[in-house]
Amino acid sequence: MTARCITAFLGNYAFAATATSLTARLLPIARVEATVWAMILSFLLYAIVGLWCFAEASLARVAAIVWGGALLMGAAVWLIGVRP
Repeated sequence: MTARCITAFLGNYAFAATATSLTARLLPIARVEATVWAMILSFLLYAIVGLWCFAEASLARVAAIVWGGALLMGAAVWLIGVRP
């Protein structure tokens, strides 16, 4: 249960933060508007993924998707770089 809670809170935070950064960089609108829309969507994403972390039966699947997704999105943000 401890691993599930850590994944649901810390991993989910990393997942939502990297998803927000990636979304803000990929949206084809002004930088400020892209950041605002990405941040608004991040609250919904954090809630949905957090609830899913406790609803899913397999802890391995939860950890792989949450931590792996955070790592992949973080790498994508790093590769894309700063938005011009």
